[in-house]
Amino acid sequence: MTDTPQSAIFILGNPEITSTCWSCGDMRAAHFCKACGKVQPPLPVDYFAFFGLPRKLNIDVENLQREFYELSRRLHPDMSARHDEREREWSLEQSSQLNDAYRTLKDPIKRTEYLLRLEGVELEEQSKAATEKARASGQTKKQIVPESLLEEVFELNMQLEELRMNQKSGESDPSLIQELESHKDALEGKYQALSDELKTYWIEWDKLDDTSSEEARKKVRDEMADLLNRRSYIRNLVRDVNDALSNLAIG
Repeated sequence: MTDTPQSAIFILGNPEITSTCWSCGDMRAAHFCKACGKVQPPLPVDYFAFFGLPRKLNIDVENLQREFYELSRRLHPDMSARHDEREREWSLEQSSQLNDAYRTLKDPIKRTEYLLRLEGVELEEQSKAATEKARASGQTKKQIVPESLLEEVFELNMQLEELRMNQKSGESDPSLIQELESHKDALEGKYQALSDELKTYWIEWDKLDDTSSEEARKKVRDEMADLLNRRSYIRNLVRDVNDALSNLAIG
């Protein structure tokens, strides 16, 4: 990536990102010079700051989309086709960053996970160390079962194992299938409830400001991370049940 001029000034989370234009020397906007309109070198900003947004979780998605389309048009490499090589390169870099930022921020779950990573919180399923360890050993990465789901997961695994054994022996147990379908419905209900609960933590997070204590920030971060881990685990359980029932139907 092209180096950003040393004159660049970046205030994280502040929509006013300024530096001196490489072409005319005027003070420029984040992506284009306010005076001459030239595409500028990318600044080392996070996805929120790229769109001039603070690190908040409730955002105006429609406004985000409008900004995305406007920037897409102006940053498209074709718009810089007649410009020098540096500006074409910057257009490509900024377009790539724009697409990544938009894909992440428009999705509320990806947005939350991204903010947590910015805050130094690594979710279990996304742990690079766990992924690399599993890949090196050739095993599937295992998630830690949330304590609140231990009993339910144990029962579900027993039912799934029984279903597999029945399938191997060619037997059929309609009552077991009905239990699994009921179990799946209950899990899907919990999944939705966790999604709804997450919204309450977005509100709590957005109320925090520079005067909030680190303890208060940590509490909300930890609550969101725990909830996302439980949500992810339940999603995988539902997937396992669906796979087992689909295999039964195919068999």
